[in-house]
Amino acid sequence: MPLKLTIRFSACCWLWLGFNPSVSAQEIEPRTYSNAPIGINFIGLGITQAQTSNYTLNSQALSYNHIFDFFGQSAKFNVVTPYAEVHGTAKSGNQVVNVAAQGFTDPVIRVATNLYGAPALTAEEFKTYVQDLIIGANLAVLIPWGEYHSNQVLNVGANRSFIQPGLGASQAVGPWRFELASDATFFSNNNNYMGGNTLSQKPIYSTTGHVIYYFPSSAWISTDVTYYSGGQSAVNGTMRNHSQENWLMGATLSIPINKRNAIKFHGSEGTYSNPHKNYTLYGIGWQYRWGPGT
Repeated sequence: MPLKLTIRFSACCWLWLGFNPSVSAQEIEPRTYSNAPIGINFIGLGITQAQTSNYTLNSQALSYNHIFDFFGQSAKFNVVTPYAEVHGTAKSGNQVVNVAAQGFTDPVIRVATNLYGAPALTAEEFKTYVQDLIIGANLAVLIPWGEYHSNQVLNVGANRSFIQPGLGASQAVGPWRFELASDATFFSNNNNYMGGNTLSQKPIYSTTGHVIYYFPSSAWISTDVTYYSGGQSAVNGTMRNHSQENWLMGATLSIPINKRNAIKFHGSEGTYSNPHKNYTLYGIGWQYRWGPGT
């Protein structure tokens, strides 16, 4: 369960879902399954830019986390409220036109709980906690409240929801953490797509791996890899593309400023995409924590 905030968007899903930047609860995010003292709160701000050959997405997000006790294991409530601006070029018949959109995108709510290896502890009890193997589960929901106009090629809101269940594990070996997680994203229909049409989409499946190293200063660095597949879409029941797949490689660096504040840098690159929609993403985030023991 994360000690930090989920404050970036999945540009991969954004590409697949009609360039909607809010369709993400995670994007090769390390430390998803970890432990923290009960009652701790986190608030953070993040700035991210994602680029493809045709589009540029700039997003800012505010996120809040709260750690709580769930049947003796640590659990977390998380909400992300993003704002985004996207611009680029798109085909309209035989012409290439400039398109742009901006506004608040769809918020994402996530509840995660550790199932094994991360007991619910007070701040005092947590001082003697040593991680071994953690196994956890989470469920994310996107609420379609973002800015959406059915006559636009490009939107920052999806006008549809998703539900995203996931499972993951984290194994500690000295200062190293080895993480593996999988999730599936199931979508509702957009019944007002491009002037009253119905857009549907098959699930997207993803598997993510991280190798994390903790420095004595409590800073940490991670190498990240994610594989996405699926996501075939249809308009009014007619398939418009084939099942897709993407490989992403990235890195994350988190540096504590003091006991309550930390700053994080992250970046990722699409190394393989079918069809070809590779992209580059980078960003920076700030986190503030408060609660027992802080």
